[in-house]
Amino acid sequence: MKNKTSPSNLGAVVSVRGSVVDIRFDAHLPPIYSLLHAKAGEIAIEVLAQLDAHRVRGIALTPTQGLVRGSAVEDTGGQLKVPVGKGILSRMFDVFGNAIDRQAAPADVQWRTVHRAPPALVRRSTKSEIFETGIKVIDVLVPLERGGKAGLFGGAGVGKTVLLTEMIHNMIEHQKGVSIFCGIGERCREGEELYRDMKAAGVLPNMVMVFGQMNEPPGNRFRVGLAALTMAEYFRDDEHRDVLLLIDNIFRFIQAGMEVSGLMGQMPSRLGYQPTMGTELSGLEERIANTDTGAITSIQAVYVPADDLTDPAAVHTFSHLSTSIVLSRKRASEGLYPAIDLLQSSSKMATPGIVGERHYLLAQQIRRTLAQYQDLKDIIAMLGLEQLAPEDRKVVARARRLERFLTQPFFATEQFSGIKGKIVSIKDSLDGCERILRDEFKDYPESALYMIGAIDEAQEKVKAGKPVDNVKRDSKAGAGNDPKPVAGTTPKPKPEPQAKSEPQPKPEAEHAAADAHES
Repeated sequence: MKNKTSPSNLGAVVSVRGSVVDIRFDAHLPPIYSLLHAKAGEIAIEVLAQLDAHRVRGIALTPTQGLVRGSAVEDTGGQLKVPVGKGILSRMFDVFGNAIDRQAAPADVQWRTVHRAPPALVRRSTKSEIFETGIKVIDVLVPLERGGKAGLFGGAGVGKTVLLTEMIHNMIEHQKGVSIFCGIGERCREGEELYRDMKAAGVLPNMVMVFGQMNEPPGNRFRVGLAALTMAEYFRDDEHRDVLLLIDNIFRFIQAGMEVSGLMGQMPSRLGYQPTMGTELSGLEERIANTDTGAITSIQAVYVPADDLTDPAAVHTFSHLSTSIVLSRKRASEGLYPAIDLLQSSSKMATPGIVGERHYLLAQQIRRTLAQYQDLKDIIAMLGLEQLAPEDRKVVARARRLERFLTQPFFATEQFSGIKGKIVSIKDSLDGCERILRDEFKDYPESALYMIGAIDEAQEKVKAGKPVDNVKRDSKAGAGNDPKPVAGTTPKPKPEPQAKSEPQPKPEAEHAAADAHES
């Protein structure tokens, strides 16, 4: 905590209520956001309110055990600061800038306050460019913006952190700039695993990690996002480098603000959230910007309480993002990973002027096909697939094959799935979707398209007679029963209603009926 200046302004603790501490200063009242130290620097307190001419109220950034009324408090004369400079690369820090990777403190660094203004409007760049991830469903339907903000929305256990980890793996090797990972209020285990994985992958030299995990007090979790952002701004503004900022989880930042607000005695707003949530979130998000010197591209995991996308935390976050990726519990239960809801997710980059005419029209056709299949599920549930018109049956077949083609094996889950991870280029992803929409794969089993990379792997899988990795394997349905196309011949068509090698244990009509009843 290298914020110490001169011990000229001393105060005394008046009251301690959890993380909220009231302090009396007789000589000089510290300004808002001043950092105070008690118990010889063991306890750090940030001033959030001035109660009267002599008393301030602050929130503790460390546990307050041992702090008593009358304890001496020292005004450091400055705000919370973190180290910036080339010396912080490959290191792991806490909110105070202390190294927590069991190595010596970084040398040749500057210290900057975490409270900084967003870049001026005149400095912002308006150029739009696609940020390729190597994940088919994202690159085709919800492309990310270089220098923009993307959110991964989902409830507990639908794969937000796994998807974020996969993006780190795919992009960090090709990322020429600096990557900064910020853990806010999540599991300590995940941070330790990420550090080991990045070290093993050899990408740690261009990465910085900042953690304020769920075991920390709310004040600590509330400020760790600003600490990581201050480091990112240094590389963008001073080093003129592009920065990839990964935040897990932005909801925990809002939640920490809600705890701080409640402790400070503010009247809660809707659903118990703090009345200043919009202002606090804007203070963080508006600093993530694309300027004339460099770009900060941010990917943020956003926990959605009770899977309710109308929750105020999710609604406020949506408004700041250029890409919103919504994860679906239903798709996760069906084994369709990444479990992205293809109809609810959206991107401001998916326009002809940015992605190109062909990409845009293809994405629209995919969405239209999936939407038609969603509408037909009710009819299938009531009357059966056999009662559909021939054209509607073709739509269902295309949609189901698209759903399976847009699944992808991840490097992050290799040890669990036993399937080697794949990176797929935008060109291969678009070609595969286009060929499925042209019915080139109508004679292939749907399971041949499940968990593959480029579309050619489906042909190789069927020709080689490989067992198909099923979503949920039925004891009676095996990939070995699928007809194998012989070289130079056309595979025999299979009747659409009876998808025996379908990765689901139910026939298609029964599966659609179950979907309809669940929804």
